[in-house]
Amino acid sequence: MVAAELVCSAKGCRNEATRALLWNNPRLHDEVRRKVWLACPEHEPSLGDFLRLRGFLRDVIDVADLTEAHG
Repeated sequence: MVAAELVCSAKGCRNEATRALLWNNPRLHDEVRRKVWLACPEHEPSLGDFLRLRGFLRDVIDVADLTEAHG
């Protein structure tokens, strides 16, 4: 992915994302499927807390480590 395309997933935020939050909803997705939310440094904690509270957060990685396999 090109860095210019990596924008934070927080509502209304247009900042460049630096981290990728990998998650799934076990009620809807099989165990190996991962969805990706991108986060800027400002929104990583709040997005992560939202997913963690619901038991959806599986991993957090640098956007530089994202591959096509991540979606």
